Amino acid sequence: MINLALLRHGPTAWNREGRIQGSSDIPLDAAARTDLAALALPAPWTAAELWSSPLKRAAETAELVAGRPPRVSGALTEMNWGDWEGRHGADLLAERDSGYRHIEEWGWDYRPPGGESPRELRERLQPWLDSVERDAVAVCHIGVMRVLLALAHGWDFLGPAPFKVKRNRLFVLALSEGRLTPIGEPVRLVAR
Repeated sequence: MINLALLRHGPTAWNREGRIQGSSDIPLDAAARTDLAALALPAPWTAAELWSSPLKRAAETAELVAGRPPRVSGALTEMNWGDWEGRHGADLLAERDSGYRHIEEWGWDYRPPGGESPRELRERLQPWLDSVERDAVAVCHIGVMRVLLALAHGWDFLGPAPFKVKRNRLFVLALSEGRLTPIGEPVRLVAR
């Protein structure tokens, strides 16, 4: 069995503005860099293999909290939100014909125009999951985390999620024979 910890990247200007980032390569903002520089991975995660999305916000978060560069995998890139990247979710909800809806109404096949569905993201992630050979921390994005946590919890993107993704916490999953299982409560990053 392999233990896999998922960590969401720090905030960006677009996060703070409520914009959909998706696969757009938006960097951390200055406040996030300062906050993350004061945090570290708790033991035993300091010795785990370190992975990251190639997007700046995730790769920089990984290096700040681990003090070393991560291995990068394109599979960990955030879900592509297509035509909606850069837009505000609240604005899209207000547009009756936009097709935008809350996550509890997605299902696995919900796809933004020009983007990808949770199912397609899951298919993109599977070869990476199969390649993980030892305990690892993956610094990634909320969409990636939601897909992996959905698999672990048996959630189908319909109805309330059985988890809430928060920042500065490791969401630990057991990976065994291609299956994910949640382990305990999220683990907080520690002060340096």
